[in-house]
Amino acid sequence: MGNGPLSGVRVIELAGIGPGPFAAMLLADLGADVIRVDRASAVRDGETAGGADFTNRGKRSIAIDLKSERGQEVVLRLVEKSDVLLEGFRPGVTERLGIGPDDCLARNPRLVYGRMTGWGQEGPLAPTAGHDVAYIAITGALHAIGRADGPPQVPINLLGDFAGGSMYLVVGVLSALLESKTSGRGQVVDAAIVDGAAHLSTFIHGFLAGGLWEDRRGVNMLDTGAPWYDVYETSDGRHMAVGAIEPQFYAEFLRLAGLDGEDLPAQHDRAGWPVLRDRFAAVFRTRTRDEWTEIFVPSDACVAPVLSMTEAAEHPWNTSRDVFPALGGRRQPAPAPRFSRTRPGTDGVPVLPGGQTRAVLDDLGFDDAETLLKEGAVAQA
Repeated sequence: MGNGPLSGVRVIELAGIGPGPFAAMLLADLGADVIRVDRASAVRDGETAGGADFTNRGKRSIAIDLKSERGQEVVLRLVEKSDVLLEGFRPGVTERLGIGPDDCLARNPRLVYGRMTGWGQEGPLAPTAGHDVAYIAITGALHAIGRADGPPQVPINLLGDFAGGSMYLVVGVLSALLESKTSGRGQVVDAAIVDGAAHLSTFIHGFLAGGLWEDRRGVNMLDTGAPWYDVYETSDGRHMAVGAIEPQFYAEFLRLAGLDGEDLPAQHDRAGWPVLRDRFAAVFRTRTRDEWTEIFVPSDACVAPVLSMTEAAEHPWNTSRDVFPALGGRRQPAPAPRFSRTRPGTDGVPVLPGGQTRAVLDDLGFDDAETLLKEGAVAQA
């Protein structure tokens, strides 16, 4: 728990994987008191999964047997003392467990019930399993990523799970919390990765509708089609990223690359793009990545070195802003965004299943905590 802008907000997270835990982590980063509900069986079986999962930082953990009536009652009692519940099960699972939206809102009418799925709560694919790559595939986003002469390129799971999923769940939850301040009523937030990933492509759909985008890979301004928006290999096998779109930035790029005096095709002459690409590639192969970095950075050429994840965590540009601080003794991305008056406090140590079960029960006024432990409705690590 920190003193960030969400200080005083309590969130119950039914433990899962991927976008749900990340959304809960973001709320914790912003100062919310996040209590993660882990499986009691995970504690009893000695499972410690999550110890290296940074998305579990800043939370507390209670282990509950969700398949028992007593365990389900514990969840509902937690709901009575909370503002938000997050779950990422398949549609209908929490209803069958007796902790669905109707059950929880009956106990706490002001509750915001956040649901995270890939396909949504309804529709022909809703009951089926899936992962990020499948979700972004049916939105058209995956089709647009890659080079003209190759297949779609998988952009790891940042685009679907976390951008299209977690961030939209958090936006929905915060919006519903704000609305509840005036209405006095909570509501259900249905966040589906397919919806979020599709919404993220609104800008590109505008280009497509206006005839400024072709519905195929690698031929457009932002998809490596344009030679001045691409990555180039340097003499040491590393890469530089070029994003010189605006004419003044493109002119600065040419100047620093030593190309401003050459007779080159115009920037937006598509017929000349192959010539520009070949020339840019040849130039970048004349120096190492770090040598080009010295030339281009800082400048308005919109050029940057492509850093590995390890390099990024230690690079002076990032350490100057403390982008990857050593939280809990391990370097990891810092809470974002940042605020002028409030600062979330987290030691960055990922919580382990059931590690605070008894403490959470005592803190929330459960006078039957010992009985619940003996009955097996909850478990303590």
